Amino acid sequence: MVDGKIAFTGGVGIADQWLGNAENEDYWRDIHFRMEGPVVSQVQAAFNDNWIKTTGEVLHGEDFFPAQEEQGKISAHMFISSPAGGSENMQLMYMLAITAAEKSIDLQAAYFVPDELITEALLAAVERGVHVRIMVPGKHIDQQMVRFVSKALWGDFLKKGVEIHTFKPTMMHNKMLIIDQRMVSVGSTNFDMRSFHLNDEASLNIYDTNFAKAMTRIFEQDIERCRHYDYAMWHKRPFRQKVLEKIFLPFKSQL
Repeated sequence: MVDGKIAFTGGVGIADQWLGNAENEDYWRDIHFRMEGPVVSQVQAAFNDNWIKTTGEVLHGEDFFPAQEEQGKISAHMFISSPAGGSENMQLMYMLAITAAEKSIDLQAAYFVPDELITEALLAAVERGVHVRIMVPGKHIDQQMVRFVSKALWGDFLKKGVEIHTFKPTMMHNKMLIIDQRMVSVGSTNFDMRSFHLNDEASLNIYDTNFAKAMTRIFEQDIERCRHYDYAMWHKRPFRQKVLEKIFLPFKSQL
């Protein structure tokens, strides 16, 4: 946050890999958003929650929470979850969004290790005719164990018609969900069990068709830099990879 008036959210961190724009293996592909208006106060509340737990100090007053003015016509709110105050709230929010989808679900997930409930919700969406596309990192990933465990779970998705695209140029760190080109959710949340059950997370939900269509165009630009991964490729993956998947799969709740 800046002066209580501007806030940012997304996957970008403060490290060398975010100094570029995915032009080579050293620089990650990521996405980040700047906010102004009343939603900034909600972002501050999310920060304040962690600040109080860490320091015992309550931030208050106009220096921290100045009056906000409407900055546009887009509706948005910041959704948070934490082990101390409802660790499964984020999972419930995503479950409701996926269950409400009628036409399309586009997901960019830096770490895709869904639990049984999310898996069932995504597969149920496919069965009712929803077009589901999932984008994950390819060979460039900072957590190799996540890659093995994630790939072990792809079989049912691919068999039922979910599209999976693996990003080729570098690590893809985006965390974005688009529902029916009407709702977009971005922020810190990964599609894994750690984010849904263990971590403090914050996701910005935006309800605007024009914005969602713009994010869909970005999603599809990223697809052009991906490899379309199908069921035949998954079935023929190397034996060594299958063994590693079985070794790491019991740890998926911690990933």
